Amino acid sequence: MAERWFLQRRPPGSGLRVAVSGAEVLAAALTLGLPPAALAPAVHDPRLRLLHDDGQAALVRRQWHADGFAEAVVLRRTGVPLDHPAVRALAAGWGCERARHGSTDRWIAVPGPGSDAPLADRFRHLAALAATRVEIAVALARDSGVDRTKEDGSPSLAADEAAHAAAVEVLGGLGVPVLSEERRDRPVDDGRPWIVLDPLDGTGNFAAGLPPWAFSAGLVRDGAPLAGLVADLASGRRWTGVRGAGAERDGVPVAPRPGSTVVVPSGPGGGSVAVPPSARRVRVTGCTAVDLCLVADGAASAWHDLDRSGTHVHDVAGGLGVLLAAGGVALTPDGEPVRLEPDTEGLIRFVAAPDAGAARALIRAVT
Repeated sequence: MAERWFLQRRPPGSGLRVAVSGAEVLAAALTLGLPPAALAPAVHDPRLRLLHDDGQAALVRRQWHADGFAEAVVLRRTGVPLDHPAVRALAAGWGCERARHGSTDRWIAVPGPGSDAPLADRFRHLAALAATRVEIAVALARDSGVDRTKEDGSPSLAADEAAHAAAVEVLGGLGVPVLSEERRDRPVDDGRPWIVLDPLDGTGNFAAGLPPWAFSAGLVRDGAPLAGLVADLASGRRWTGVRGAGAERDGVPVAPRPGSTVVVPSGPGGGSVAVPPSARRVRVTGCTAVDLCLVADGAASAWHDLDRSGTHVHDVAGGLGVLLAAGGVALTPDGEPVRLEPDTEGLIRFVAAPDAGAARALIRAVT
């Protein structure tokens, strides 16, 4: 039977949870016999996680094996076996092929859900692995090949093609149509699920060396995201969400919340950015997939592209999968829920916010 490894701060049969506060770090430090300062980075570093419960704790790091694959390495542990569900959940979420004990080199494979598992669970596992493969591919492709400009004026690099090939090789195993910014659309039958990728969102950022840039994948059916995964390849942060099961960032459940920071994709063609009265700060990151996840986890209060021509489905599907799973909303300028179509050429205009009231207020403010 497939285990739901992601989206649970307490995996099945486990009391372990990810430490997110100073008090939790102090408790884990006593359990592990380490100074709190040695564990404090795990609160902020997405590649380092501290799992703890009464009398149990483990410090786990995501790192690269010499043979070129990612693994979750247990650096220190007390009362936590290597095959503990929480360790496996962490490794799977990081897109790691195995978990290893740092001092003994004993390791276990991290298998994915079985073929009888829900499609969203299988997508989530493979999307995490695909993001890891893309990390390698874009690094090897940096500054190689012939760069060009797409019809919409955005840059296209050799890294875009490398990222696409790496992602499709993994996600093609689900047996559903895979659409991508880098390929001509495939037909999708009504009612059939489909995947849409932006293998390297924020290509301009990547070319300039200015974070963030990200891998984004969404699983869609009947116009709505079933699941999404976004991996910020610059920082290591990962967001994932499944409809009806919630969303998480780096192993910790997230939810949107009111605030005063609004993110927008870019400045609109020589004009000025529309700023709602409620916003104290407006941020332009150049990476829409990450922007939507910032709304999902409460770092930003809203996102919109209403002062622009719109955004492509591959830019938003992964982030929308996370946002909606986290409890947020996405509404068109008419106040209707966003509907995703298998058309990577078309444009969508919408706002993303914690709730429908906030979304409608933003629509009124900027239109």
